Amino acid sequence: MDVNAPIFVISVAAELADMHPQTLRQYDRLGIVSPSRAPGRSRRYSQRDIEMLREVQRLSQEGVSLEGIKRIMQLQQQVSGLRERVNQLSAELDQIQQRSSDMGRVFAAGLAGDVVTLTRGQRPPASKAPARTGLASLVARSRRVMALPAGKGAAVETELGYTADRSDFFRAN
Repeated sequence: MDVNAPIFVISVAAELADMHPQTLRQYDRLGIVSPSRAPGRSRRYSQRDIEMLREVQRLSQEGVSLEGIKRIMQLQQQVSGLRERVNQLSAELDQIQQRSSDMGRVFAAGLAGDVVTLTRGQRPPASKAPARTGLASLVARSRRVMALPAGKGAAVETELGYTADRSDFFRAN
């Protein structure tokens, strides 16, 4: 049975909520519990409305004013709506995360020429140094060359363990 289905007339709803029908009419006028209306303008209460009436009765017996009860009911409805929205957004997030994990990783060349693992849509960090050419560019961007020996033709050690002849850096194109 749908708890939101408007099936109870006012006399049955009053009996289920253990209240007088006039009390239910008063709550409707104040906007505390507003049932739906049948085509003939008669009130129709749902099971959820009956539960709300019982909650109003409990709060009233604890000394809460009708205005306080109205505000409490509004806040409870707001909290319920927000919880529903959080559940919707969580489901959407789960779907997005599932799709993105299915896409796998993306690989790109870093500034130093190395392979960088990125997530889809992410870009490697941009260089903030001014553009250089020739040997200065090689040293600044790749950061592989540790030292250039003074003698021509001597071996050069790089960070990655490669060896190269110094003359390789000064070849004319």
